[in-house]
Amino acid sequence: MSDYSKLADLLFPDVIETPEELMTKAFPPRELPPGAQVTRFAPSPTGFLHIGGVFASQAAERAAHLTGGVCILRIEDTDKKREMEDGVPIIVNGLSDFGIRFDEGVSADGSEKGDYGPYVQSRRKYYYHVFCKDLVSKGLAYPCFCSAEEIDEIRKAQEQKNVTPGYHGEYARCRGLTFDEIKRRIDAGESYVVRLRSPGKPGGRVKFRDVIRGDIEMEENFVDVVLLKSDGIPTYHFAHVVDDTLMRVTTVTRGEEWIASAPIHLQLFWLCGLKAPRYAHVPSIMKEEDGSRRKLSKRKDPEAAVSYFVDEGYPADAVCEYLLTIANSNFEDWRRQNKTESYKKFPFALNKMSPSGALFDLAKLNSVSSSVISLMTAREVYDAALKWAEKYDKDLYAALSSDEERALAIFSIDRGGAKPRKDIAKWNEVRSYVSYFYDVLFEGVYEELPLEKEDVKSVLREYLKVFDARDDKDTWFSKIRALCEPLGFCPDVKQYKADPSGFKGHVGDVSSCVRVAITGRKNTPDLHAVCAVLGQDAVVSRINKYLERI
Repeated sequence: MSDYSKLADLLFPDVIETPEELMTKAFPPRELPPGAQVTRFAPSPTGFLHIGGVFASQAAERAAHLTGGVCILRIEDTDKKREMEDGVPIIVNGLSDFGIRFDEGVSADGSEKGDYGPYVQSRRKYYYHVFCKDLVSKGLAYPCFCSAEEIDEIRKAQEQKNVTPGYHGEYARCRGLTFDEIKRRIDAGESYVVRLRSPGKPGGRVKFRDVIRGDIEMEENFVDVVLLKSDGIPTYHFAHVVDDTLMRVTTVTRGEEWIASAPIHLQLFWLCGLKAPRYAHVPSIMKEEDGSRRKLSKRKDPEAAVSYFVDEGYPADAVCEYLLTIANSNFEDWRRQNKTESYKKFPFALNKMSPSGALFDLAKLNSVSSSVISLMTAREVYDAALKWAEKYDKDLYAALSSDEERALAIFSIDRGGAKPRKDIAKWNEVRSYVSYFYDVLFEGVYEELPLEKEDVKSVLREYLKVFDARDDKDTWFSKIRALCEPLGFCPDVKQYKADPSGFKGHVGDVSSCVRVAITGRKNTPDLHAVCAVLGQDAVVSRINKYLERI
């Protein structure tokens, strides 16, 4: 038996399987249709879900499901220092809120589904040891006993000589230890990590093709990176190779910050005798500030947190649809041609993502969201607004729930036509939208009218004489027109614009007087419908109060 084989048995006495046996018996190839992609989203349970996480997970989920494949949620919990107690439920529930559906992986309650688990890295320790033992037995990995102080000494020496930092070459102090020396130090209880024995050389090159960015060429890895930490838990580098191999992942979607680590990962796949997956390094979510772009920051930007969109009341579909507009530039053209289709029918493609940072624009999100809400039924708007209000706005919840039929009538105004109104972009705007329908919410704030007060009073007094909430729209409007000439207003807008002399205004100005008196605003949905919902007594009361005010 060679020293490498003896060393492997010394380090991993409990490992009895080979990687080939694992891949044949426990993790066999998946039975999927040709071209199907297996993707994964692998966050750390730190208790914070970044909107960039939704962006990346949506890319993974769409790539898998549009090809008839599988999308996995895997929890990478090897960094116990940053882990939060409720980190996993926060991630799982946060992604679920935005309609990201996983076929396999971890659930909020800690349970798992799927045949390729466990889906939490800390439960997969044995599998990492199987692959690591194989590398040690081939002389491709070794134990390193260097302390943190010794590593710091190496770093300082490299800085003085302007040498590439890292554990490599003459600085890899434990690389040449004999089996007997290693055994002696282990028997003495010395702590160690397991490092890769990298065959790379400074100046060597590695090439790979990124699905999003095309061909990439970089310096190959020549550092003896850590594979297993002193507690036997793998680093991200090694866990990625083992997990994505055993789970049969075909396409790794991850943030662009991992491009720098690609040479390490490709080298590990090669040394383990494994086929590397395709890489798709997703661009970062960016924000424009002072004429330049920077990454959306969880410290500076409230919209970086997924909880922000839930608290503000953005529909999940609206956020996901907006993210598709910055993921694939052809989404908006598709949406114009498919106005009522689910965004999930859009033929999303990883290779159509821009390699440059995706600019996050709240104004554009609001525009997309208002369009999404405008296509909802009154019932859908009511149910969603009520659910949001129950948690975030008790007064609004009380108003909406006091009379469901009336609330549905309010949300039905100008809804369902060829050009629906887009007054609501998020559920925290519903209070303002419906406030003038409820005395308890009405703030009594009135926009200014560009008319003389006496003319406004005259219009409202005459309107009170003819108003009847039972009138149909044509009858109601004919009464508005009939008020015009006796009060000095033109009953026809086109006629007024052709020759405004001799008139105080036109029929639209007369309507505006009524609108502001009733609602406080110059712009509302269909005024006849508003009056019908408010009813005779409420309209008369509002107008009288306004007359008293002016």
